[in-house]
Amino acid sequence: MMKKLATGLAAVAATSALALALPSAASASTADSDSWGPVYSQHYQAKASGWVSVDWDDDDHESNTITVKGKLWDLDHRSYDEGGKCAYVKFQTSDFDDNWSTVYTKKYCGYPAFKRFSFDSDDVSSLRVKVCQIGLHGSYPRNCGSWSDLYTGDSE
Repeated sequence: MMKKLATGLAAVAATSALALALPSAASASTADSDSWGPVYSQHYQAKASGWVSVDWDDDDHESNTITVKGKLWDLDHRSYDEGGKCAYVKFQTSDFDDNWSTVYTKKYCGYPAFKRFSFDSDDVSSLRVKVCQIGLHGSYPRNCGSWSDLYTGDSE
């Protein structure tokens, strides 16, 4: 009986130690992550916000991977017959030679809710985002806000 009690206490102590260690480990993993936003479209009919983290290659410190997570909100309460549009977000990155390219876009139709998104991109010098609106069946974004810089490697 005493052996079972000792084993049980040891298990409880180990579980408690693990539970106490987990929150600090979770916060340590977000230490290299920064929040961004909110970023709005023109007229505030769409919004995006989220987190960006950068993981540098330990060997050469010349390459990295950026992870972006976020939410895209459709804030246009109008029906499509009344001219209502969907939310649209566009991300561009610059490589180490200052060449910009679009790496991710997301469209979401669903006032007043949001849609989660996530993507990774490698060898990023800078990252920027723009939020727009787009028609339900449209292919050209409209009512875009201005570009917002989310990350610049110069700050590392």
